[in-house]
Order: sequence, then structure tokens, then C-alpha cells
Amino acid sequence: MDILCLGEPMIEFNRQSDGRWLEGFGGDVSNVAIAAARQGAKVGMLSALGRDQFGDAIMDLWHTEGVDTRYVTRHADAPTGIYFVDHGEKGHSFSYRRAGSAAALMKPADLPDGAIAGARLLHLSGISQAISDTACDTCFEAMRQAKRADVTVSYDLNYRARLWPLGRARAVIHEALRYATVALPGFDDASVLSGLQDPRAILDFYAAFGPGVVALTLGADGAIVRDGERVIDVPTFPTEAVDASGAGDCFDGSFLVRWLETGDAGAAATYAACAAALSVRGYGAVAPIPTAAAVHEALAAAA
Repeated sequence: MDILCLGEPMIEFNRQSDGRWLEGFGGDVSNVAIAAARQGAKVGMLSALGRDQFGDAIMDLWHTEGVDTRYVTRHADAPTGIYFVDHGEKGHSFSYRRAGSAAALMKPADLPDGAIAGARLLHLSGISQAISDTACDTCFEAMRQAKRADVTVSYDLNYRARLWPLGRARAVIHEALRYATVALPGFDDASVLSGLQDPRAILDFYAAFGPGVVALTLGADGAIVRDGERVIDVPTFPTEAVDASGAGDCFDGSFLVRWLETGDAGAAATYAACAAALSVRGYGAVAPIPTAAAVHEALAAAA
């Protein structure tokens, strides 16, 4: 497959303007997998779900989206994680119910033989490592296997303060980036972890860990990318934002597909920024993710 995503999928409950909760899907790497699949890539998940109705729903989603599930384990005694999204003047906020989830039980011995070596790229994130100590160890082992098999690693920092202390998060995430070829930080996470505020300084800081490509998303201000020694400013695309909860994941999945296709990080980031702008026009992390056709149409209209 082109991309194998390692981490925790979740069920999402998103509060609507009338107070109702809209059920949907989330989990950062699962969102990335679906975004990549909608751009035409062959994508798989390496994860664990509860043997419950929520796990069944996620499996059905992946099958519908064409995401390969051969490396997904089902647990009878551990639940599928869920989370809630609220919206306010300062943006969206999250509340999680994931302690003891099936994905949090992942351990290095659970990694299937040959799974990682059979992919072109392994994608994971800080959240993949934050959900438990054993999941953290599993991610490190997966990255070591990728390195031995000459499989590219991409990593999104995705720092979540509720999941682990800043000191541990900083140490783990920065160590993980030493295995990565592609780093995908968001500005807010990167500034907290690095202590820096200037986007170009952040690019330099994270490139120093080893990634040849660093694509820093800047929210409504677009993105900036370092590809080797070249720095590219990525334009913003006009949009009417309703819910930005999955925009970063949409960017990641879209970026990785275009980068694998072209090797051009600047062009990939422009494509991904357009996809992310389209994704914020509806509620939920998954439902508004655009297809490749929609992104190409939007890019043509903006040209």
C-alpha cells in the first residue's frame, strides 16, 4: 500500500448550533487515512478497536472509504474510544473518553510481521504515542521497523496537553522526529513544544531533528514548507469556516498523497491547503473531507 497509518480511530459527537449532538468519526490518523484514500491513494490502518457497535461503525466506514483493515485488531474486553467537540468564540474544544481503549492496549509485539515493510510510507503522530506507554513503545518499534525496511516515516506532532505532561510530550515527540522524513507540525503545537513563535525559526528547529521536509500549517494564514534548503510560502484559499476540527488531518493526508506522487513539497502543500480549506465548510472531522476531483476543481477556480 502507499500509506499505512498507525494510531487510534474514534467515534465523534459534534455539538450543533441547536444543541444536538451529531455522531461522526475521528481520530487523527484515521482522518489522515480517509483523506489520503479520497485523494486516490492505497491506504491501510494499523490499529485496534473494541468489539462493540462503535468499532463496527468504524470498520464499516473504512470499508466504504476503501481503507485496508487487514492490520486492525478487535478486542472483546476493551472499548472503542469516543470524543466530544464543542464550539465557541475561541474555536473548537475537545473532551475525550479513551482511557483503557482498545488502541491504548497496543504493544510492540502486536505489530504484524511484514505490515510496515509492505508500505511506501508509515504515518503516525504524537497522539498515537500519548494514549499509553505501550502505544508509545509500539510507535517507536514501528518507526525502527520502517527505518530497517527503508520505508518513509511521516509524523504529525499533534500535542494534546490533556493526554500527557509537556516535558514528556516534548521528549517523546522530538525523539520520534529523528526517524521522520516528513514532519507535519501545526503552528500552535510547534510553538508550545519548541518555545518559538517565528514560523521560519520553527521550520529550522524541526528540520534539525532530521526530516528533509517540514510542512508547518498556519491555520487561516496558510502554510510554510521547508524542502531541504528551500522554503516555500503556501497561499491561503478563501473559505467559509464552520468546523475546523479535522482540517489539519485533511492537510496531512492530502499532502502525503501529492508528495508521494510528485516529490514536490511546495506543490503538495498548495494542494493540501486547498483541500483543508474545503474541509472546514461542514461539521465533523470526516464528512467534509473533499475528494481529489473537488480539490482539482477548486484549484482550477482559484488559478
